[in-house]
Amino acid sequence: MKFLIDAQLPRALTAHFRQAGVEAIHTLDLPDGNSTTDQALNELSAKEQYIVVTKDSDFVESFFLQHTPWKLLLVSTGNIGNDERQKFFLSNIQKLIDGFKEFRFIELNRTSMIFHL
Repeated sequence: MKFLIDAQLPRALTAHFRQAGVEAIHTLDLPDGNSTTDQALNELSAKEQYIVVTKDSDFVESFFLQHTPWKLLLVSTGNIGNDERQKFFLSNIQKLIDGFKEFRFIELNRTSMIFHL
């Protein structure tokens, strides 16, 4: 399982996924860095089977209309600090990993995880 963290989320999230035993990269690790387009992220996701982790709701539209990215984690926690967001991810990371074994789209908000087929 591989995760691709989008530009508006902290690079430190990659370490949390790696500690959980899965591969993770941030857009900063790509040749165009945080300037990598959504289309390029979708293409990379489809080609290399990355789960895109993003706050950008535009990916939801492309997921349903164009069937990209390959899998999607939409972070809908609103404006919370990076420390709080990281604690939130740490407490839910195994549920996310397990969820992506069955589901292609998961939405993570402050109170729940919503699993979409």
